Amino acid sequence: ARRSLASPVVSGVLCPCGSPHGSAVESGGGGGGNAGSCGRSLCEASEQDRRLRALFQKLDVNRDGALCIHDLAVGLGRLGLHRTELDLRKIVKAGDKDLDGQLDFEEFVHYLQDHEKKLRLVFKSLDKKNDGRIDAQEIVQSLRDLGVKISEQQAEKILKSMDKNGTMTIDWNEWRDYHLLHPVENIPEIILYWKHSTIFDVGENLTVPDEFTVEERQTGMWWRHLVAGGGAGAVSRTCTAPLDRLKVLMQVHASRSNNMCIIGGFTQMIREGGPRSLWRGNGINVLKIAPESAIKFMAYEQIKRFIGTDQEMLRIHERLLAGSLAGAIAQSSIYPMEV
Repeated sequence: ARRSLASPVVSGVLCPCGSPHGSAVESGGGGGGNAGSCGRSLCEASEQDRRLRALFQKLDVNRDGALCIHDLAVGLGRLGLHRTELDLRKIVKAGDKDLDGQLDFEEFVHYLQDHEKKLRLVFKSLDKKNDGRIDAQEIVQSLRDLGVKISEQQAEKILKSMDKNGTMTIDWNEWRDYHLLHPVENIPEIILYWKHSTIFDVGENLTVPDEFTVEERQTGMWWRHLVAGGGAGAVSRTCTAPLDRLKVLMQVHASRSNNMCIIGGFTQMIREGGPRSLWRGNGINVLKIAPESAIKFMAYEQIKRFIGTDQEMLRIHERLLAGSLAGAIAQSSIYPMEV
């Protein structure tokens, strides 16, 4: 599970009352009146500055008063957060006003404030019930409105990665803390972020290939995802190879007269070829991951262009058509390796 930004430093970056940017909220009366959800009459600017400087110093690894991509990578890593180089470049580019390739303290503060405004708008658009919280049904509905169909169980998996108090709902503070130092700015980008964070290769083929933004394709991020997915798939398939062999063995040899059990199947394979026979054929099974994924991705992109759409978020029937054809092309191309 992806770790939240709820460290004492990061979650205290903005005003504890949850008001945008930690700006001062006047009570309109004496010092004892209520102001904001924290019940305090004023969010002190000096306390806000102290929290921001504490986070800035945590991220400023080389102590030069500015945050470069290396500082962000190392600093966020120490907080348990891992961002791609593309994400870090987007953060620096968004906040770098003087175009020197790094963020000073003032630029860093302005970036956080501007980014929080965008996160607030996305949060409100996902909060269909207008109750200040996002639940699994609202995530399912919001993604369905964009042509992305997921189950409620998948939505709950997304919620668990952000939920800090176990309520299975996300309030504004949890939403902000989770996305604050990730350069997502709108719903399609957040959906792609969730998708890249939760999809794993489990040894079976997905009908629809993974989708990448235009920027990810231009910067080469797509092949990094494919390589990482291929490596993860190789490990997972190697670990489950004995079970795959057992499945085939039981499908071929098990019958009413030959009631084969799991232990009996493993025993038969070991007796026939030793322990190494449990992984027989796994080399080809691993080698085919890379060409299959690459062919499927390239075919998917070409088919999208052929049917006249190059959008990041396809409609359901377009995704079904492109994904089915891409899968058929990829499977036909690697069929000799299957047999």
